[in-house]
Amino acid sequence: MSKPVSEPKPDWIRIKLTTGDNYQDIKNMMRSKTLHTVCEEARCPNIYECWANRTATFMILGEVCTRACRFCAVNTGLPTELDLEEPKRVAEAAEKMNLQHCVVTSVARDDLNDGGAQIFAETIKAIRGSLPLCSVEVLIPDFLGNEESLRTVMEAKPDILNHNIETVERLSDRVRAKAKYRRSLELLQRAKGMKPDIPTKSSIMLGVGEEWNEILQAMDDLRAVDCDILTIGQYLQPSPQHLRVEKYYTPEQFAELKKEGLKRGFSHVESGPLVRSSYHAHEQVKSAQSHKKGTPASV
Repeated sequence: MSKPVSEPKPDWIRIKLTTGDNYQDIKNMMRSKTLHTVCEEARCPNIYECWANRTATFMILGEVCTRACRFCAVNTGLPTELDLEEPKRVAEAAEKMNLQHCVVTSVARDDLNDGGAQIFAETIKAIRGSLPLCSVEVLIPDFLGNEESLRTVMEAKPDILNHNIETVERLSDRVRAKAKYRRSLELLQRAKGMKPDIPTKSSIMLGVGEEWNEILQAMDDLRAVDCDILTIGQYLQPSPQHLRVEKYYTPEQFAELKKEGLKRGFSHVESGPLVRSSYHAHEQVKSAQSHKKGTPASV
């Protein structure tokens, strides 16, 4: 059973603090190249583990988001600039880290005509130019439904196209700002239509008031648009101003949801209390590739 929200975080919500040389190296590199990571900006619980393993999720298009989602710790407001040299610096950092898989996300930039799609495309190309063998995953906003913005990203041929629905349909308007549940599904469907061979991915966070059957319905909705990869994690309230945690799910419940996802045909399901969208992302590429070749996903 889950713990009532009035009690302290359960024992299984534990963050391993690892701040050795690799962690410090990556932190110093990000500062020296004036780069941002979603690891820091969104206060990801896995930052210590991932940075210790020399992996990071780059956050492009600045550090100020034009939306104010009630679950997200990223700064919100009106951005004042667009850094056209950012793709080059991301590629230089990725090369220095000698990454095998690179994840690139962004703040929402509704102030830009293309939502920042061109910078996404240029970042993919820059990384490929510096690290030809490195796979590139992009976690994109919805671009307010702009099909041409999505096409710009897809034409750059990322190895994985990620867009998060975040929560179940009933709660979407309360949890997310401006984003629409059905529009997110449409984006994933369009991405498949543009480049059928590029795996798509999405994420659901639990603990904001959803029901079990609604989680399963969200899975079905994602599979209906041929989404390949699913990540499921526990929502953790980043500040008193954000949504409260309504429920803590147990590791056993996350394991059961993984089974449900694999049963529905996802090529890979990453499900656990501290799982976030890019957690173990490099393993998901391999799963998606094996799935395309006909190798069954494993529980």
